Amino acid sequence: MKTFVDTNVLVYAHDAQAGGRHLTAKRVLSELWESRDGSLSTQVLQEFYTVATRKLTPAMPRRQARGLVAAYAEWCDVATEPQLIVAASRLEEEHTVAFWDALIVVAALRAGASLLVSEDLQDGRQFGTLTVANPFTGNR
Repeated sequence: MKTFVDTNVLVYAHDAQAGGRHLTAKRVLSELWESRDGSLSTQVLQEFYTVATRKLTPAMPRRQARGLVAAYAEWCDVATEPQLIVAASRLEEEHTVAFWDALIVVAALRAGASLLVSEDLQDGRQFGTLTVANPFTGNR
């Protein structure tokens, strides 16, 4: 099942300070590497690089972050283009979600994903054929 990965899952997988979330995210990504079902967008890669190099404590070295972006680029199915932005703005308006979350949802739909793993949207929420799953439920 094609699974679109949100930025928070990538960040937690590479943040040893994230406790239970770190272990859960590592497991999720490991399963997706094995099944070859992982998917993401340029937005996710951009956000991951920024968070990893600026917000993690300690900050991830830029060279390491670049290497991870290059590795996850294999999963990159969707580029953030003007049409995607317009579609996300419509989804934001119609479904009352934050614009950046709407951009993730639209990208996941464009990628043909059935599942979106994220902690930023309601677990179980449906957007057409896409279901949101929060892998961190219970890891608080």
